[in-house]
Amino acid sequence: VQPPEKPLQAEEWNKLREDFQLPEVFEEVMLNSMIRCNSPIDVAKSLLTHLARRNGDIAYNVLLKYLTLCVQQAQVSEIRDVYDIMKGRFKILESGAYNLLIKGLSNSDQWRMALTLLEEVKKVMIPSRKCYESCIKAASRHQEMKLAFELYNEMLAKDVVPTLDVLQSFFDFSRGMKDAELQKELFGILLYLRDNQIYPHRTFMRSIKLWFESLPGGNWRGRLTKIKDSGQCPVCNHQLEDSNLTEEEYSKLSERIIRDVIHGTDTYRKTSPKEFEAFQTFVESRPPFDIVIDGLNVSHIKSRKMQCENLFDAVNYLAKENAQLLVLGRKHMLMNSSNWKTEMMKEMQNKADFFFAENISEDDAFLLYATLRSGKHCRFVTRDFLRDHKACLSDSLTRHLFRKWQRGHQIAFSPSAQGRSINFLPAFRYDCVVQTTGDTWHIPYKDVFEEKYSYQVPRKWLCIQQK
Repeated sequence: VQPPEKPLQAEEWNKLREDFQLPEVFEEVMLNSMIRCNSPIDVAKSLLTHLARRNGDIAYNVLLKYLTLCVQQAQVSEIRDVYDIMKGRFKILESGAYNLLIKGLSNSDQWRMALTLLEEVKKVMIPSRKCYESCIKAASRHQEMKLAFELYNEMLAKDVVPTLDVLQSFFDFSRGMKDAELQKELFGILLYLRDNQIYPHRTFMRSIKLWFESLPGGNWRGRLTKIKDSGQCPVCNHQLEDSNLTEEEYSKLSERIIRDVIHGTDTYRKTSPKEFEAFQTFVESRPPFDIVIDGLNVSHIKSRKMQCENLFDAVNYLAKENAQLLVLGRKHMLMNSSNWKTEMMKEMQNKADFFFAENISEDDAFLLYATLRSGKHCRFVTRDFLRDHKACLSDSLTRHLFRKWQRGHQIAFSPSAQGRSINFLPAFRYDCVVQTTGDTWHIPYKDVFEEKYSYQVPRKWLCIQQK
């Protein structure tokens, strides 16, 4: 439907409704169309007035659509009116309405009312990320950084994960401010990036650099660089943190993973205890492995190639240094098929140990167990992120150790540009994570924003030092 260009009378709306194929959804379809075309507010208002006269009231979802249009056009007095109507008619609003109301008000000179609404939301539910971030940005825009950080810390305490966008806004709005408390809070955000292994994208990295350089009397200077393989920064000659865990950290981590993740509840949902016991016996009966390969995962790397060939290439490449290899496979790989050739499988089994699990098993637990049991030197190959397992580790220290171990032991791989071979990116000797010595900060960053967590660590760094 094409929305009218000017307000209509009751009979004109009735006529349009009768001509519409599904009259019962006419108003909703019409309002959706108005939102899309950004129609004048008085046109939408004339439809609502007509509805109220005809039905005696206006349905919740119709009011919500009208509210969307008001927020889109920053019509503050209308937003307030809709809120009054909704509050009068409905005891409780759902999060969609609160998101819209808070967004609309926080962008206006009545932004403090958005804070009042946030308090109202808290009485009935945990406010959404959108609600928090609208209020944080409003406070920051009005230079009320203390309030912005109170909201941010409250958000983290409630396990609401902030977007990179709002984290970046803190650095943008705090530029040039001399305030020790504020500085501490911003350093806190950088440590949040460290703890959660988050890599800022280029624009966020620039905001961080500009903020440091704007600090009155701070004498900070930021330069972009690539870290040497040895882990030394070419700009300040500082040696980055080692990616290795100490013996104590390693044994603590492997104990916890074997206890929480492998013997915890999640493995056995997808694999039988009997199969896992057989696997444990298999691992104990062999010398420690150097590299553990997620066979199925690697076999899918190049879609144009046979799965068997992909795995064959990987095993050949990794077996070069006489490494002890373990490939985790599935029983169906042993059946001769278009993807799995018996001859090739036999040849691979001369170069690596294979363990074939049932076809429904969960690989990650096997992968983690074999790698950790083999010792500190053992690395693993998969394109998975092992995201779920981090969640099973109850305390933040173990999660931090798990991430660090993963960064130092996961061999990432990707098809080469020509697509003929596989590129393996060795695990780094230095730890690829935000780090500081007090008068230097090193921040790894990506060129573009990535929504999902990535195991591929960045090659680019921002080095910031205090002169």
